[in-house]
Amino acid sequence: MSSALKKEFKHSDVERIRNLVKKDFSTKTKSQSGYKKSFVKYSEGDVWEEGDKQWTIKNGLKQNITKLDAAKKATQLPLTCPKCNKALSHHLSKKVYKINKMCFDCLIDYEAELKKNGIYEEYINHSRKGNLKFFIKEIEQQFNDALSADDTFVTEQGDIEDWKGSKSKEIAKYTENFKEYITYLKSKL
Repeated sequence: MSSALKKEFKHSDVERIRNLVKKDFSTKTKSQSGYKKSFVKYSEGDVWEEGDKQWTIKNGLKQNITKLDAAKKATQLPLTCPKCNKALSHHLSKKVYKINKMCFDCLIDYEAELKKNGIYEEYINHSRKGNLKFFIKEIEQQFNDALSADDTFVTEQGDIEDWKGSKSKEIAKYTENFKEYITYLKSKL
């Protein structure tokens, strides 16, 4: 058996071995041509589009901007109150912050200031009206969804049941009662 190599080395292979022996790892032995992506350096807070997505840099990390970023930011609870910089450690502070964007102690101080100025009752009435408006909007939406719902259902056995029947008189009665109730609620505003 002979020890001769049956393969010949290319010039680039020999150059690569020489560079490795010399510990010169940065020298190139081949030249290539083709597409080279342009590199743009972005800094903290920059916003740009790349591949149909918006990107930004936050805290040194590249992050994409989604439609839900505003919702995420609204639900995040900070470690400290933005008004007094105290920790949100009180068990009520977390609930109060989600509504009023301040800790429980700051809310107590705020309401005391309103009482002192004589506008606390107006503040309470305004917040109750806002809650009632939201409630009216929600039940109207649920009622309309229930009216437009499909009246056919599939049972656990796989049978299709049609519940349409003669409900038009009942629906008219319920709709009339519902409209009276909504009118009553709106009169309380």
